[in-house]
Amino acid sequence: MVLGEARITEEGLADLRSRIGKIYNITPNREAVTLDAIRRFADGIGDRNPLWTDPAYAAGTRFKANLAPPTFPFSVFLCSGNTVGGLPGVHGFFGGAEWEWSRRIYLDDVISVTFRPTDVVEKDSSFAQRTVIVYGEAHYYTQRGELIARTCGWTIRAERKAARERGKYSGIKKALYTSEELAAIYEAQRKEQRRGGAPRYWEDVQEGEELSPIVKGPLGIEEMVNYRGACHSGESHVFRLRHMRRHPAWGFRDPRTGGLQSIGQVHEQDVAAGGAGIPSAYDLGPQRICWLGHLVTTWMGDDGFLKKMYAEIRRFNMFGDTQWIKGKVARKYLQDGERLVDLDIWAENQRKEVTAPGRATVWLPSLDVSTLPFHK
Repeated sequence: MVLGEARITEEGLADLRSRIGKIYNITPNREAVTLDAIRRFADGIGDRNPLWTDPAYAAGTRFKANLAPPTFPFSVFLCSGNTVGGLPGVHGFFGGAEWEWSRRIYLDDVISVTFRPTDVVEKDSSFAQRTVIVYGEAHYYTQRGELIARTCGWTIRAERKAARERGKYSGIKKALYTSEELAAIYEAQRKEQRRGGAPRYWEDVQEGEELSPIVKGPLGIEEMVNYRGACHSGESHVFRLRHMRRHPAWGFRDPRTGGLQSIGQVHEQDVAAGGAGIPSAYDLGPQRICWLGHLVTTWMGDDGFLKKMYAEIRRFNMFGDTQWIKGKVARKYLQDGERLVDLDIWAENQRKEVTAPGRATVWLPSLDVSTLPFHK
């Protein structure tokens, strides 16, 4: 196989655990919240909300300028266990994230980050038997020291050989759609409903009601290139060479050309993904979490505020797959004077498999003018 292979050892686990609590110096992928950065992020996740991208529209809102989507910090720094390093040659894939926001993200904010690993947990898995989950925590701040958000992200480390031998995904074939199926997918995307400037009042929400789905896919190289370019830094040319010399297990030799490639090619090349027991190139987990965020912000409207979101990446979203991003109202309630709504949210592929279950908590405006003011 083209990817390097290694075992999870007690020495490797001890090394990982020695890093728990250490504060890491983070160089963000980006710091300034510019209109170009917001637009690239919105394009990368397929979110056409003009509050993010259209200055004329934003000027007519109470914010008077563009905002960034709540999940924009993913493009500043991807908080995951991969930041910790360790276990060279053992595959790592994003397992999920838990977010809590304290304020909105405004045009011209400048974002800084702190990060520390928080835990290392061993777990048996149907994918590769023995796995390790590495947790990390990040805080995002404005240039004024205001907390924007806190997140916990985790990475699952799995032995590649064990994953191939267990063959959890070996029977899965790439999707092949009929013309009618494709037409239905594209029509659903065209008819995407956005609440926008019409407030969704808390009083009008009913427990059990379903959110209008958002459709993403079929996933292909263009979606991956656009997302990675907008949201995640990468290394190329001499910078990639230097990194691979320091971390040989991070790369592999492309069997078609003989050239060195990074492990990130599992998101673009089937031959790389196959080395980890996955039959096709697949998405980055944060991509789907951003799609879940897109669903929530589209439903709640411009005046709502996404307070919390949690999501797990349960299955790979492989090239050719289509994801229906769905949700329903689980609960509405008053807490500390706030009108809140809990949502069950999830991504579901064309095989009817739930690939990313999650939940979210949203603050909504009220018809009662005596309620708390809008969030920042």
